[in-house]
Amino acid sequence: MPNKKPGASRRSLDIEDLWSLQRIGQLALAPDGRRAVCTLTSSMAENRSSSSLWLLPTERAAPQRLTHCGDKDGQPAWSPRGDQIAFLARREQDGVKDETPQLYLISPDGGEARRASRFAPGIESFKWLVDGKRILFAAWVWPGLKGAAAQARRYREFSQRKESGYATSEAFYRHWDHHIPQGRVLHLLLLELATGRVRDLFEGTAYELPRDAAGNEVYDPCPDGRRVAFQHDPARPPLPGNRLALAEIDLGTRRIKPLADDAQWDFGAPRYRPDGRALACTAAHIGHRHTALQQLALVGPGRGWRLADEHADLHVQAPLCWASDGAALFFKAEQRGRCHLWRHGLAGQALAIVHQGGWVQGFDIAGDMLVTASDSAMHPVRVQARHGAGAAPLRLESFNDALLAQRRLGELRELSVSGALGEPVQLWLTLPPGFDARKKHPVMHVIHGGPFTAAGDSFSYRWNPHVLAGRGHVIAQVNYHGSSGFGFAFRDSIMGRQGQLELEDIEAASDWLLKQPWVDRRRLSATGGSYGGFLVAWMNGHVKPGRYRSYVCHAGVFDRIASFSADSYMERPRDLGARYWDDAPKVLAQSPHSAAAQMHTPTLVIHGALDYRVPDCNGLAYYNTLKARGVDARLLWFPDENHWVLKPQNSRLWYREFLDWIVAHEGRP
Repeated sequence: MPNKKPGASRRSLDIEDLWSLQRIGQLALAPDGRRAVCTLTSSMAENRSSSSLWLLPTERAAPQRLTHCGDKDGQPAWSPRGDQIAFLARREQDGVKDETPQLYLISPDGGEARRASRFAPGIESFKWLVDGKRILFAAWVWPGLKGAAAQARRYREFSQRKESGYATSEAFYRHWDHHIPQGRVLHLLLLELATGRVRDLFEGTAYELPRDAAGNEVYDPCPDGRRVAFQHDPARPPLPGNRLALAEIDLGTRRIKPLADDAQWDFGAPRYRPDGRALACTAAHIGHRHTALQQLALVGPGRGWRLADEHADLHVQAPLCWASDGAALFFKAEQRGRCHLWRHGLAGQALAIVHQGGWVQGFDIAGDMLVTASDSAMHPVRVQARHGAGAAPLRLESFNDALLAQRRLGELRELSVSGALGEPVQLWLTLPPGFDARKKHPVMHVIHGGPFTAAGDSFSYRWNPHVLAGRGHVIAQVNYHGSSGFGFAFRDSIMGRQGQLELEDIEAASDWLLKQPWVDRRRLSATGGSYGGFLVAWMNGHVKPGRYRSYVCHAGVFDRIASFSADSYMERPRDLGARYWDDAPKVLAQSPHSAAAQMHTPTLVIHGALDYRVPDCNGLAYYNTLKARGVDARLLWFPDENHWVLKPQNSRLWYREFLDWIVAHEGRP
């Protein structure tokens, strides 16, 4: 009998496998470093998912499930003494069913979680104070009301209203897939665990947290327990895209003083040093360019702020984390299609990679113990622990190992081609399982969104290259000009001429691919989402028909003027270099719909009705235009999805429609 290649009996990864994988989310390390806690999300047959908390010992011991009764337990955080874990959930307990997320406490040794808050508007995010007796949290409140009881009464009235209309005079009124709660702003509040008493720290002031704040990185309590630093918009009224400043509130007097406020700079991610005598943050020089990278900065008492390193060409990501001795800072930053964990030694400005990507999704530090949650293109998120500098990492879980051992993944290759401006451009190739260089293979571009993101060494659930390669395609992902992780100049290069350099980069990659002996020149397609969807629509009007057999445009911008309905409408003129009422020709020159008369390539258009980042008027107008012109087109529209497709059954449909469309338009090999 002929010898079989190792693993030949295993099948390739498919959409069912994606929804069978356990998805590791938020990660937090106990103060003594002996255990970590993480969220673990599983899909359910009812077209939704469920998240629970799991304990991961940092020594050689098996993970343990901690919570069982919740539906979406999230944002776990250890108490300062390590004797409790706080988390957010909506549960039914003591005959009361939560209408909004509330704070729960559970012992890491097990037992039943108990509800610790009853704040009617709900809790968005939180952090422990150092005494372990108080919780700092963010919530949407009616700013004119005084006290938690008044907020509860107003919430009941609002939630029981019969009308569904949304009325506002605000410029910042919706974000991503939801409207900013009507008439409310995001405040910082203080919860006393022993009594349940809640105090609004911003009550009676004009201060509020950023309205697009998604987590607790925008505020931080000082280790002395008396002060809190927070991020805010100093302008009135708050507008999307405004610069942000840092301020500090005294919890006793409620006096607020500025920490970092400069018209030329945007500040974020405040984090106190362990001794409380300094504050780290990010700072972006937006007075120079709105595309400026976030740099590491320090705020000292009475000394203002300064950059920690003026020369690092990295975009520093929140959260920031201090070493226990306060001598260094840890943060994530992308570099050439990977996201590493970095350590910055402040005294000597020494910068080093602590954990190399793949893609570091999360991390935490306690003493000399470091835990990381990171993935790569070849596996979903895994959790590792390191005890001390230079120590070998220890894997803390194996949630997905058994399933992945039964699947074949294709090879990942990292290449470079000469792109726009004669500059090198990174190209990732994911080969199909069983790739044979002696045969001809179809090629599919998967163009990333952003544009300030990157295709890289990461495991994606929404656009998984292994699943997309499962029908024999070579998947090509170009990090075109504008992509993140390649420095400021590369990021900024596309401003005011969007579509031009990116298309040159994609076409350069296609030229290189079509010269390879293993590529079927007759079966080349291009797909993309968000900014990648914009580029696919742009290609349809700017690339000679016939070069690409078909396109897939997911949540892509088609009409730049209609896209002023997006939540980010205040930021887009900066990217385009013009406002449409001042310089319509310049805006239209960067809008795919201006080249509609040249669009001939068959296109699958996908959009969600809850997409406020790229409103679905774009997808519908694009589809309608193609139909009116007699171009082969198909529409996949979701009434219950946002910029992404998140529900399991909808995701299955997405992958099926996507791949069926590509294959149907390739013809026979």
